Amino acid sequence: MKLEEKIQSNPRLKNFTLNLLMPVGSARPRWWVRNILNPFMHKKGKGAKIRRYTRIDVMPFRKFSIGYKTIIESFSCINNGMGDVTIGNNCMIGIGSVLTGPVTIGNNVITAQHVGISGLNHGYVDVHTPIRDQKCNVAEVVIEDDCWIGTNVVITSGVTIGKHAVVAGGSVVTKDVPPFTIVAGNPAKIIKQYNPETDSWEKITGAKKEYFNIVYKSDVI
Repeated sequence: MKLEEKIQSNPRLKNFTLNLLMPVGSARPRWWVRNILNPFMHKKGKGAKIRRYTRIDVMPFRKFSIGYKTIIESFSCINNGMGDVTIGNNCMIGIGSVLTGPVTIGNNVITAQHVGISGLNHGYVDVHTPIRDQKCNVAEVVIEDDCWIGTNVVITSGVTIGKHAVVAGGSVVTKDVPPFTIVAGNPAKIIKQYNPETDSWEKITGAKKEYFNIVYKSDVI
């Protein structure tokens, strides 16, 4: 049995280990984890920058990596406590954004300011137990290469954003977004698609929308 599996299977050992890594009731790792242990456990590409005023709440037992020339701007928060966070090359994570794993971001992705991306959902079914004490569910968020995520966007767990897609500012994305599309609204809906035959971005209405959904096998409404 691997060490991690042994710890997970023993509640007392698990609680002891977690308390060594971070204070009870806190999502922020202890100083020695952040400054001594994590630098050896996580990968940071050449030329990548994490601005000074960020919260990198990452644990050593899950992956956290950023590719070359990727920048995480100030006042952002990255948390891998419930799942890996992987960010590709030449990305920009905008000021005040929050990424809660499991999240995988490809190359050349731009997120604007105050974007919320979460692969985690708190349990709520048991009305006799506070929500914060219920078991969390996770489903990976995937953002493929070359995407642009606008200001104040929220992307919920389990969603995949296809290559070169654009999510308009203020949108709430609850379903997969196919490649080469623009979505907007709450919940986000398709408003444009790239047509390779005309080399242009076209509005999606009626028959075009139906055709588009067939071509990309999308369930986006």
